[in-house]
Amino acid sequence: MKLNYGKTFLLGFGFFGVSVIWGVYNAFVPLFLANKFALSPIWIGFFMTLDNMAALLIQPPVGAWSDRLRTPIGRRMPFILIGAPLAALAFGLIPLVSVLPIFVACTSTLLLSMALWRTPVIALMPDITPSQYRSQANGVINFMGGVGAIVSFLIGASLYEINPAFPFWLGSVLVIVSALLVFIFIREPKTYSASDVKPSMLKSLLEVIQDPDHSALRLLLAIFFWFLGYNAIEAFFTLYAVKHLGLPEAYGARLLGQLSLIFVIFALPSGYIGGRFGRRHTIITGLLLMTLVILSIFFLPESTLTIQLTKLPLLGVVPVIGVLLMIAGAAWALININSLPMVVDMTDAARLGTYTGLYYLFSTLAAIAGPNVNGWIIQLTGNNYNSTMMIAPIFMLAAFFLMLGVRRGEARQPGEPEPRLSESGALPG
Repeated sequence: MKLNYGKTFLLGFGFFGVSVIWGVYNAFVPLFLANKFALSPIWIGFFMTLDNMAALLIQPPVGAWSDRLRTPIGRRMPFILIGAPLAALAFGLIPLVSVLPIFVACTSTLLLSMALWRTPVIALMPDITPSQYRSQANGVINFMGGVGAIVSFLIGASLYEINPAFPFWLGSVLVIVSALLVFIFIREPKTYSASDVKPSMLKSLLEVIQDPDHSALRLLLAIFFWFLGYNAIEAFFTLYAVKHLGLPEAYGARLLGQLSLIFVIFALPSGYIGGRFGRRHTIITGLLLMTLVILSIFFLPESTLTIQLTKLPLLGVVPVIGVLLMIAGAAWALININSLPMVVDMTDAARLGTYTGLYYLFSTLAAIAGPNVNGWIIQLTGNNYNSTMMIAPIFMLAAFFLMLGVRRGEARQPGEPEPRLSESGALPG
């Protein structure tokens, strides 16, 4: 059995829609909060974690719920068909609101509806993909997600300059189209694992903690630390570009778009590199590279970072920091493409959604902590936005040392049995 690239690309439209929404949200909502509502960095950091708080409460149990659900259209599709339209409606209203409580109501509706369907749409990938091809398939999925990020940052930046509402309306339309494409063209498996164990988030988390090997726990903690560093920077990057580098408001989104472009280009190769040289070694290499890039951005003066090197179609002017962010995009692809396949290959088919939920549990906890940590650091350093680049390398190195102890999660070869559950619900030692 080979990887079905056509089906995988179509499935990738689900992640494309998710990425468009979050790209626009992360790039422009901080600007609304600072300029329209005059919030301080601490409050902006807190606000930018609300989406992750909603995800923390909803995504992991939804993943386990989708493992147990049986409907005529599948176990994942009902969540997509309910969550995507609600998210599109709330997202389109955000730029129109000028009263903070109503703004919070719109964003809260968006956050809850996005949390409802993100885990099920991602769990479809291991549902329809054999273990040995999951890194490659995740490369395709993240390629589509990267295209969504490029649309949100680059096209969104141009639309924002015309009208701040236009990027949000584009995102609303694209998420509806993406959800419809997944529903029309993706068929879930008709049969599921024969295991009698009912998937449970709490039992799975306890299993991970009690596992004598500790590989799954180390991996999930590493995921927590590298997302902690990455999300801390992403949440404040457009403000960093304005306040520290002195660039126009839309320029920070363009710089993130340059990172996203390289992430897209490296998404497919990163899947093959993980399959060829091992997922663990690939992730470790990406972590070291990302650490070096962030340290370079922190230590280089703004006059050097803003030197214009070239001008490219679509990307526009590429400064020194743009090149560094492109290298970071390649490193992030090495890390991100291979992490979810490692997590889901530590369990059996009955709990793919549950373990996808565990992945999002730890990444979401990091996404909550990251902006809050950086918000306090910025505030305590006298609104020095360069401090956003100070703490992330520490977290990346923590993830690096945790990954050194991971011993499982590589691709299984054809005919190799998947991890089986005992009657107690624990994996045999």
